[in-house]
Amino acid sequence: MKEYQQLEQQQPLLYKQLQNSFKHGRIAHAYLFEGDAGTGKRAFALWLTKKIFCTNIIEDNPCNQCSNCLRINAGEHPDVLLVAPEGQTIKVDQIRQLKSEYSKSGIETKQKVFIIEQAEKMSIGAANSLLKFLEEPEGQVTALLETESIGKILPTIQSRCQILHFQPLDGKKMVGLLKAEGVGEKTAVLLASLTNSLEKAVEISRDEWFNEAREIIEQWFDYLVKDDLQAFIYVQKRMLKVFKEKEQQKLGFDLLLAYYRGQLTKILTEKRSKTEIRQTAQRVELILDAYRKWEANVSWQSVCEQLVIRMIHPKLSIGG
Repeated sequence: MKEYQQLEQQQPLLYKQLQNSFKHGRIAHAYLFEGDAGTGKRAFALWLTKKIFCTNIIEDNPCNQCSNCLRINAGEHPDVLLVAPEGQTIKVDQIRQLKSEYSKSGIETKQKVFIIEQAEKMSIGAANSLLKFLEEPEGQVTALLETESIGKILPTIQSRCQILHFQPLDGKKMVGLLKAEGVGEKTAVLLASLTNSLEKAVEISRDEWFNEAREIIEQWFDYLVKDDLQAFIYVQKRMLKVFKEKEQQKLGFDLLLAYYRGQLTKILTEKRSKTEIRQTAQRVELILDAYRKWEANVSWQSVCEQLVIRMIHPKLSIGG
């Protein structure tokens, strides 16, 4: 199945390890999935959960068609529970409720699975409550904890779990997976520089706003590379109309950085002059400086217009 092939490509060592553990009946009672966002932690958690409950395993993978698989995919299986932060933390009452639910036998089988999202956000009380549960689990319970910050997880909880480290996706591998999803190579390379999450990259690639934004920033980049002052006019003429929200403006900077970093890589690969390398590297620094000013609440228009001046006519730059 396509999605399971992607899992294997994303994290081949972990996929093989978990398959072997399942094959030999050595599934741990608790796992801690540790790694950056987008490295496949949730996909692996759901895959393992479905493997535990699936009634029709096909070639060592869940069928995705039986009642259990369908309900897990929909978040509706009575013996599978997801715990996520309420606000900024996972509260002790959430863990107590979890323990209460899981002290009962499974509704349909003896097996129960719970997934804790952003486990590093457990309050001290919640973490201590979970620790007691992990030390003395009742019945057939499998715990799957996900975290991007393993250092914030109590060492005593870590010691009760089998820790699996999720590696960031290699850029070339990401491009290959995106192309398999029907994304063009040029866009795939760009997306791979913006995120290491395959799911997020695919979602972005299908967003009409993103595709318009990509074209606009690419045109802006072309003006800047040619030292064309059209880049200054372009900010107000086109960019302000499209990059309205804070998140959109952030992506605008990310796209421009991606284009300049791509250009720098090309220059280095082609072994061009040191002057060209230095100038391009300086422009990357100018973009990062503009980003910091924007984060400090300088208007996006002002930051972008000053960036143009600093790149093309640095002697005219005000305060730069």
